[in-house]
Amino acid sequence: MIVQDPNVKGGIAAVTGGYYNSRLEKDFDITYVESYCDGGKLTKLFKALKAYREFRHVLRTNRPDLVHVHSSFGPSFFRKYPIIQMAYNAGIPIVNHIHGSALDELYTNAPDWKKRMVEKSYGECSKLIVLSEEWKKKISAIVPAEKIEVVPNYSVIVPEMISEKSLEERFAKKQILYLGRFDELKGVVDIPAIADIVKRKFPEVKFVLGGTGETGPTENEIKRLHLEDTVLMPGWIRGDEKLKLLKESSIFLLPSHMEAMPMSILEAMGYALPIVSCEVGGIPQVVSKDVNGRLYRPQDVDGMADGIISYFSDKASWEEASRQSLRLADEGYSFETHLNKLEEIYHSVCS
Repeated sequence: MIVQDPNVKGGIAAVTGGYYNSRLEKDFDITYVESYCDGGKLTKLFKALKAYREFRHVLRTNRPDLVHVHSSFGPSFFRKYPIIQMAYNAGIPIVNHIHGSALDELYTNAPDWKKRMVEKSYGECSKLIVLSEEWKKKISAIVPAEKIEVVPNYSVIVPEMISEKSLEERFAKKQILYLGRFDELKGVVDIPAIADIVKRKFPEVKFVLGGTGETGPTENEIKRLHLEDTVLMPGWIRGDEKLKLLKESSIFLLPSHMEAMPMSILEAMGYALPIVSCEVGGIPQVVSKDVNGRLYRPQDVDGMADGIISYFSDKASWEEASRQSLRLADEGYSFETHLNKLEEIYHSVCS
């Protein structure tokens, strides 16, 4: 399995991190090769080169029956390209697990040489895993649909989050949580404007934005709107600190302009958080509009603010959305369901 360093700040590492010490390792003999880490360009380059050496060693000394590659678009595609070539040349079946959402840049609007690379690489894979039916339709423009399997990301279910005590405390907290990278596609820069509107109705509200990346634009908006005490940026959140924020927050906010299937929303649903987000990518597949969340067009700052205000103005509606988030996560996105689908693909490819 070609993975990221487990300490990488992002959704792919969050997904693959769950595989360690799981049932998957009991049912299959898995060798992990890390091809990416956080850091500067040179650090990332050395990590990729080391991965190529390690992978060649695996091919020589412990030839696998299957190679499971976790990839995205952009630089990730090019990092994984040599590994896919090596596995294909060795006659080993390849499952390419695609986590990205920027297909236009990689393929649709790309020059011909890049399109040919994508077609070659994807064509050499036995199966492609995508995160939603929408992405299956998009990728089927490159490879036959029968080669593509939909395996959504998963959620860890925390039933105690809908206890009477937890519901009372979380609703009273009036805390909005964002977890993810800071970049243009995540729409984080829209959050201060949303907070400015919500604060007029609920002065005690707090927005906690956990993440790293291009934080400058968001920080500038916070200062411009004088929201330093309302919008907090504690940096990248993980471990016990992350669990604490999930347990005590009232609503999860993800104003993305583009997504595949965000792990952050599934995590939030497992903690029974109502969702306020955008109708893009695989999000409408996970968030049932007006059932466990409110969905709006990207950059609809007024709409997302109204969605938050509507929940804080109606405790019964908020509680129902909270319960529905947990129910939907449990019924459709449990870790066991995710592993079952992966194992079915492994058996089908190796048979």
